[in-house]
Amino acid sequence: MSEPRTRGVAVVTGGGRGIGAACSVALARLGWDVCVGYRSDSAAADRVVRACRERGVTAAAAAADLAHPTAVTDLFAAADRLGPVTVLVNNAGVVAPAARIDEMDHARLHMMFTVNVTAAFLCAGAAVRRMSTRHGGPGGSIVNVSSAAARLGSPGTYVDYAASKGALDTMTLGLAQEVATEGIRVNGVRPGYIDTEIHASGGDPDRARRLGATVPLGRPGRAEEVAAAVAWLCTAQASYVTGAVLDVSGGR
Repeated sequence: MSEPRTRGVAVVTGGGRGIGAACSVALARLGWDVCVGYRSDSAAADRVVRACRERGVTAAAAAADLAHPTAVTDLFAAADRLGPVTVLVNNAGVVAPAARIDEMDHARLHMMFTVNVTAAFLCAGAAVRRMSTRHGGPGGSIVNVSSAAARLGSPGTYVDYAASKGALDTMTLGLAQEVATEGIRVNGVRPGYIDTEIHASGGDPDRARRLGATVPLGRPGRAEEVAAAVAWLCTAQASYVTGAVLDVSGGR
């Protein structure tokens, strides 16, 4: 299907590494200008920006520590400078070292739900205010990056992370119905074991490679495979898809 090369601006949270970086480049390849949100690694974000620009689009990095109350406002202000926002990829997320629920404290849970849930809601709200035809916007697409953990619970590892992603799945379903008549489609993807840097953040950098052999496809996934699903959900090929949560988990 032939589509225009000028699509507007895609905001990708956590866009400086892993799945977010792959999503940024995949959307740039399809013609979106890209606002790459990142927490702290400006060098990594700049590399993603360069990769996007090599695809012939405009791109910029925007520092956005989503644990901070003003981060969402700052991120979307940076995106507005690039043009009209038509895509949001809610990808930023945190994970903590493996623990049982009876070992978790307030600080861990506060950070987990602030970044993985509250910030995603606030980003979605900012995107809706810009995209919705109710607000005079052009329409668009929101894709929430969840996790297979939302289906599986992650007992003995990180039930808190799984619960935060379950909340994101529920938001996907509710928001999709809320804005369906306003030109916005809302969908999600649930990656499984994907070989990215997030596992090191949880204290187990080899987790995806070690456990990937246990899934039906026999290997961990690649960030680019998740990004391909995210990008497809943003295109006209998915024009009748909203409220869907697509598993990208190798059959797990």
